[in-house]
Amino acid sequence: MKKMTYFFPILFFIFNCQSKVENTTILSETKDNNNEKNIKQDSLLFDDSVKTIHILVALCDNKYQGIVPVPTKIGNGQDPNQNLYWGAMYGVRNHFKNSKDWKLIRQKKQNDVILERVVYKHKTKNVYLIADAYDGKEIKQTTIEFLKSSSGQFKDTLHIDNKIIGINGNSELIAYIGHDGLMDFEIESNFRNKDKKQRDVIILACFSKRFFGPLMQENNVNPIVWTSNLMAPEAYIIHDAITGYLNNETNEEIRNRAAQAYSKYQKCSLKAARNLLVTDW
Repeated sequence: MKKMTYFFPILFFIFNCQSKVENTTILSETKDNNNEKNIKQDSLLFDDSVKTIHILVALCDNKYQGIVPVPTKIGNGQDPNQNLYWGAMYGVRNHFKNSKDWKLIRQKKQNDVILERVVYKHKTKNVYLIADAYDGKEIKQTTIEFLKSSSGQFKDTLHIDNKIIGINGNSELIAYIGHDGLMDFEIESNFRNKDKKQRDVIILACFSKRFFGPLMQENNVNPIVWTSNLMAPEAYIIHDAITGYLNNETNEEIRNRAAQAYSKYQKCSLKAARNLLVTDW
């Protein structure tokens, strides 16, 4: 019965974006809004021998996001512990916590926007994974910080295990997981790359290639996995994609891993999963 508890929310989510797609527009402004006060400086020092992966999660939120409501227990964007994308069975925090490849070394509240941050260390590789659970009502801020991080406009560091590691734009791989808020709101900003460094990205949200793509044309990213249609952005997808990433696999090989995971857990054909989870431009 436990599996069934989470199966019905998945069905809810697959359809919760559908009515939002047709009449949505994206505004990609060409002028720089000059928000330099909010941008971390390039001069931050960190141990660049340590590989870091940073996942930004917009918690599922019935009240503040344009979705068809999921069950209240998992759709409260202010409660990470039970949230569909965080504390539920296939949420980021729990799925990685139960992984044989990763060890949880920190779990704490950050602030009123990032309700919880978890840090995992890979058990055999010199890699840290940082995941942030953003309050669901802050989905626009989550999206902006993802876009700024992937373009190198927003950089930060983290003290962990007596070392300083890079996060946000100082990470090699940056990911977004959650509802595709760009189907509901416009972002007026310029996300042009600031430092000529290419960053790898994964975006697990409905129609992410269609909606994120126009805003990322000039931020010099390598889109390893993003989506072509409605989907359930659960953590087994990114977990298995990261396994391939750390094995230095190609984009296509990583995409295949992600599709195999989606096919397995969603009980759909591999062909359907591959049509959904796409790679490159």
